[in-house]
Parts: sequence; structure tokens; C-alpha cells
Amino acid sequence: MNTILIGKGEQPVRLLGQYGNRHGLIAGATGTGKTVSLMVLAEGFSRMGVPVFMADVKGDVSGLAMAGQSSDRLMQRAAKIGMEGFSTEASPVLFWDLYGQAGHPVRTTISEIGPTLLSRILELNDTQTGILEVAFKLADDQGLLLLDLDDLRALLSFVAENRKDISAQYGLVSAQSIAAIQRSLLSLEREGGTAFLGEPALEIMDLMRTDMSGRGVISILMANRLMLKPRLYSTFLLWLLSELFENLPEVGDLERPKMVFFFDESHLLFDDAPAALRQKVEQVVRMIRSKGVGIYFCSQSPDDIPNEILGQLGNRIQHALRAYTPRDQKAVKTAAETFVANPGLNVAEVISQLAVGEALVSTLQEGGVPIPVERTLICPPRCRMGALTAEEHAAVLARSPVAHKYDTPVNRESAYEILAQRAAESSAVKETAKPEQDEASESKGVVSDLLWGSKRRQGLVETMAKQAARTVGSQLGRKILRGLLGGLLGGKGR
Repeated sequence: MNTILIGKGEQPVRLLGQYGNRHGLIAGATGTGKTVSLMVLAEGFSRMGVPVFMADVKGDVSGLAMAGQSSDRLMQRAAKIGMEGFSTEASPVLFWDLYGQAGHPVRTTISEIGPTLLSRILELNDTQTGILEVAFKLADDQGLLLLDLDDLRALLSFVAENRKDISAQYGLVSAQSIAAIQRSLLSLEREGGTAFLGEPALEIMDLMRTDMSGRGVISILMANRLMLKPRLYSTFLLWLLSELFENLPEVGDLERPKMVFFFDESHLLFDDAPAALRQKVEQVVRMIRSKGVGIYFCSQSPDDIPNEILGQLGNRIQHALRAYTPRDQKAVKTAAETFVANPGLNVAEVISQLAVGEALVSTLQEGGVPIPVERTLICPPRCRMGALTAEEHAAVLARSPVAHKYDTPVNRESAYEILAQRAAESSAVKETAKPEQDEASESKGVVSDLLWGSKRRQGLVETMAKQAARTVGSQLGRKILRGLLGGLLGGKGR
């Protein structure tokens, strides 16, 4: 059955698979149960046969790979909600890691990520971003593959060495801006960017797997270290969404999504984001649902999501918010206004009263119409609510079907090798030309000696000429001087 039981209010609250691609929001203060709701949805989509991608920001989502431990309290909660035949079970999981340590390496090439997103990772200003765009255009025109940091560094060095010619063709390129970009590349390299940028690049279809039983595989990005670099984290997820959008065909409305994407700590995507980037996110969110992909933003408050995007999120799970400050009170008001009103429920008042494991829930039902908001007791997840041990984590990695494909890096010929080869060939040409130049210089010297004599002879001539000039006082003297110089020049001075 293509439905997910989220919990129970006055009646069971379900998410219909056919509207799973209409996006959603899971919000609430820290410690109110957002992670549990996220796990319940991930398990539900997986059981439905839908692949899931999510980030493990705090290290507690990895428990999806192991069955939970049954207890009387857990069974009582399941019975109260009406979860018939409830039992604990594991979900099929793949672990990924941008740094290649706690999961399979996630790589993309410099060319695929493009100058706009790369500029955001490197925290470049507008001028530096413009120069990076020039470098990418030059690489396209020259047929240079940009795969890893070595390629980009070699290209920037080439641009620096030839900046006058490149400026004349593509626009002004300054040495100072190139140096600033190169320094940013050094910082990215120190932070582990070498592991992220390169090959083999991630193939999107490897995130859209099902296991032998037809359950959707849950791909978990181990992001506890990555969260120390929020721009890298948010830019990577935006790149991944863009790749899904560009590579998946239009499918229209389906019985269930082709994939569901959970964007935890989603406020990081919009913090300090330029207007152009926000427009890109809005475009992706608006149009990617036609590709069968659902996006679920997870954050502390609906205020963290721009209104243009918030209005497109049809499925809402709102955990408790605490209204201690004016900003908190504004967030509560915003959250209340995003729900379809329930005459029997004062949403603004209830939000601050919700217990851990409770939430206000509204989902799209038949016809794509949201149901009035319900105060809902959230289902318990079937998996372990907690992190895996190091041994369990290693065991999941060991049986992964994609380890052979991504764990070993590849370094094929690209811009770095091509530019190095061109430089070597140019140097060899200069070395070959040097003896010819030396021979020409030597010949020129022989001719010069024949014409002007050796330096010793030239000195003697100059001395004689000066003495003659000093004694010149008459027309006869000037004729003698011209006759002397004329004799040395072969008679042309006469």
C-alpha cells in the first residue's frame, strides 16, 4: 500500500505516496523529536520501494541500518497509534562521506560542479567569480577537462601567465584576483576538498537503488565532520539536487516518488546566499517534482525557509517551538499560519505545548488538498534510535554493492597533464631553437668584425677619429676625416 502512517490524532494521519513528490517540511526546536519523524518517513518511503537520500548531521540517523530493540513501552505506543503487526526491522542502507572515511567517497568533477557553485564553496567575491567563469570558458574553448584541483590550479597558472592575451579576448583578468582564487584552493585542499573533487564521479542512479526485496535503499551522507564547513555542505546538496533535476526525465504524477531527498539543517542553504542562488533553489524545488523527486526540508523553524519555497511544501510536520523571545513568537505565528485551520485546535497556542514525540501534522490527501492540521502522536521508528557501533558501521560498509566502484580514485588525462605536456613541448622547441640562434649570433659577430674589426681595432679607429676631429679646422681636415672613415666602410663615405 502506497501510504505512510505518520501517527494518530483524532484519526490516523497518513502521507499518500502519490503526493510524496509535493515536498514537505519537518520543523521544531532541538530535542522535540524531528529526527524520529525523519526516520519514520525514511522507513516509510523505503518500505514503499522509494530510494531515499538524507544527511546524518549528528550521527544518530545511522541506526536505520539496524533493527530497533523491542520493549513494552515501544509496543504500547505502537498499539495506541494502531500500528498493526508492528515489529522492529532494519532498512537497506548505503553510507557516503565527502571525505571518504565513514562511507564511500562522494566525488564530482570541477566541470560538473561549475563556476557558480564552486565560487560559493571557495567564498569568492563577484570579481573573483567572474575570473573563474573566464577560466571555465577558456577550458571549454581549449578542450581542457577540469576534473580535480590539480586541473584547476594548472588552468589558473596558465591564465596568469597569459593574462594579457586572455584579457583582450575574454575580459580583464588581474593577477591579484587569480592569486586570491589560488589561496582559496589551498584552503579547500586543507579542508579535504581533494577527496570531493575528482573521479570516479558519483552516478545519480547509484542513489536510486532498491534491494532484492524491492525496498528503497536509504543513502546516508555522514555529515558530522562536513557540518563544520556549512557552505561546502549546503553547496554539495544543492549540486546533488541540480544533478537530479538535469538527469532525470519528466514523468508527471506517479503512484509514488522515484526518490525522496531530505535536506537536514536546511537553513544553511539560504544563509548569506545571493539572490541568484536563491532563485536557482526555488526553480529546482518548483520543477523537480515533475521528475518524481520529493524534497523534505528539516529545520528548527519555518522562518528558516524563504516564503517562495515554503509555499510549495505540501506536507508539514511541526514539532514544538518555544516562544521565549520576540523572534520565537514570530516563528510560532509563522508556523501557525502555514497550516490549514482546524476549528477545534488553536495552533499558535498548541505549538508551544507539544510534548516530545508529538507534532502538528497536515498532509495532502485526495485531489492534492491538505487536511486540517491534527495534533498527532508520532509513530515509533522500527529501526534503532541511536548510532551504530564502529564494528556495525564497518560491517554495513563491507557488504555494500558499490564499494568496488567508488573506493579507489581514478586520475585520467585532463587539463593538468595536457598543459604540462604543452609546456614541455614549448620548452623543447626553445631548446632546439637556441643553437640556431647562437650560430646566427656568431655569424653576425664575424660579419661585424669584418665590417668594424675587433673591439681592439674599433678602439684604435675611434681614437684616431677623435684625434683627427680635434685637429680639423679647415675643409681639408674634414675631407681627410671623411676619407679615413670612407676607407673603413669600403669607399661609401666618399
